[in-house]
Amino acid sequence: MTDIVDRRAFLKRSAATAGGAVVATSALQRLTEHAAMAAPNDVRGRRGDRGRDRRRQVEQSPGYGRLERMADQRGVDVLALPVGFSYVTFGWTGSELKSEPGVHARSQDGMGSFPGPDGTTRLIRNHEIRTASGDAKLGVPPNGIAKYDPLANGGCITIDFDTRGKEPVREFASIAGTHVNCAGGVAYGAAGWITCEETTADTRQKYAKKHGYPFFVPATDDGKQRHPRPLTAMGRFAHEAVAVDPRSGVVYETEDAGNDSGFYRFIPRDPANLGYGGSLQMLAVRNARNYDTIRNQQVGARLAVDWVTIPNPDPDLAAYGTSVFDQGADAGGARFNRLEGIWWDDFRQTAFFNSTAGGNAGYGQVWEYGPGRNPNQGGELYLRFESPGWTVLDSPDNLNVTPRGGILLCEDEATGGDNEFHPLAPDLESVNRLIGLDAAGRPFEFAVNVLNDSELAGACWSPDGQVLFVNIFGEGAPDTGMTCAIYPPASGWGSRLL
Repeated sequence: MTDIVDRRAFLKRSAATAGGAVVATSALQRLTEHAAMAAPNDVRGRRGDRGRDRRRQVEQSPGYGRLERMADQRGVDVLALPVGFSYVTFGWTGSELKSEPGVHARSQDGMGSFPGPDGTTRLIRNHEIRTASGDAKLGVPPNGIAKYDPLANGGCITIDFDTRGKEPVREFASIAGTHVNCAGGVAYGAAGWITCEETTADTRQKYAKKHGYPFFVPATDDGKQRHPRPLTAMGRFAHEAVAVDPRSGVVYETEDAGNDSGFYRFIPRDPANLGYGGSLQMLAVRNARNYDTIRNQQVGARLAVDWVTIPNPDPDLAAYGTSVFDQGADAGGARFNRLEGIWWDDFRQTAFFNSTAGGNAGYGQVWEYGPGRNPNQGGELYLRFESPGWTVLDSPDNLNVTPRGGILLCEDEATGGDNEFHPLAPDLESVNRLIGLDAAGRPFEFAVNVLNDSELAGACWSPDGQVLFVNIFGEGAPDTGMTCAIYPPASGWGSRLL
């Protein structure tokens, strides 16, 4: 998530668990064919026309069938899900932590999952806190661990969740004093979570230290990063998410900085210890200096790429240092719009990532990067999908390749500029969903946030691939943000969907 930018103004101005196979290339191409049937200004359902179904003009997969509003274990309607599914909520903003003093922080965003102690699922959850310097209201409590910056209040909370008992058994702060922890990714060897700061704040905003870095949070032992250390060699920019190539340890990084966003790779000296440094590079399209990926792209076309080295990955921006993006652009690097979620696909050995507001209509793109047999060479970039309008997909943020080979997209449409209407959430001005792609490449709604207009984020799975976890970001007030654990019916998830 980043600060809200109205897409109409934009058009005028210019994220260890889910391995397995992925939707085939032909499926993604068919998705585009289905999506092309909808015009960019298709009716999603406007306030003055509530009887019209936003999905009416798009050929969609039946998915898991009809959705209905459902209450959680507290009796609160939070999600609409397919009939037969169920869920519980936990880790609500402002509720007491189970294992130490303090409360669950606000702004619940990207999340990773790992095998936890005693058969639990360990969730490491980001908190994208943007409060002013020194404002600790609903921040991540340090509870004895050193804060990276004493004036910053973001970080991560770790939850050990019992999927059989359907409740958390342990909750604690695992890193503190970071700022705007948006998304991240699973580290090499599933050793932990790489949490990323989506900001370059520093003394200019009255913080004590520079921000804009990834940090490592261990998934083993007690799961605490007691003395947070920024991974400065990985670059200082508005980080969104990362994905690691398990063959080489190369880390791919997305930047969420409007039209000046780059796609990066970090080649570490030691994949098991990113603190030892390495080389940061930015993607450049071969023979096309400063290639603009944002508009007028051809779905399915293959773009050969090279990588340009960033000479100073840790610029002092308060002293007018040249930003990482500008260094890459000076060397010919490509330009994207708001790169957000990324996920490594072990089967295809490629990375899928989202441009939240890219495309001619400004409703999002799904890209795929393949390094080829030699991860240290250039590789190829593909535009796999571009949304023609909000009826199909609206502002994809976090992305997940599921255990059964599907793709799951978390929407983050918070502008309300389209005056959207959803029949399952008639009182909300802006509706956010989980969108799946079936084996034929057709989109389907899997979940709808019916509680509030917050984004859905952090989709990930239990180690056995049976429980789907997702966060509701919240509105900065108690009980508005939370984590949901979604359970399938007795027949299971099926092999051709999620």
